[in-house]
Amino acid sequence: MKSLLTLLILTSLTSCSLLRPEPVPDVKQVEVITIEKPAPVYHPPLPNQISPLPVEWRVLTPETMKIYLDDLNAGKAPVDAFYGLTPKGYENLSTNIAEIKRYIRQALSVIQYYRNLDTGSDTDDEDERGGQSPN
Repeated sequence: MKSLLTLLILTSLTSCSLLRPEPVPDVKQVEVITIEKPAPVYHPPLPNQISPLPVEWRVLTPETMKIYLDDLNAGKAPVDAFYGLTPKGYENLSTNIAEIKRYIRQALSVIQYYRNLDTGSDTDDEDERGGQSPN
């Protein structure tokens, strides 16, 4: 039994030496190349062009109001509701409209800035705006 155990141990030890280790392959250093590419910038569409509806303006003075009331009593004038503005109210309305125009101009310039970020050009995209300036 001792000889069998010795033979088994001897065989197991020699079998490891019979196997040759595989040659180690040449190891090449990994080269890392970093390519910086900016993320695409979202280009929001410009708002639709404003198409104002026609507005009829009438200036009512005491003389034209008297004529209107006479025609209304005679049944010749339509029953209209008239709205009036004081000169200060009209000035305020004009200032408000100018502020709206300024806001729109500034919003369009911010949009144009973001559109030009990835191209690097400062020219307007007239094709997308239909050739209109942000005035």
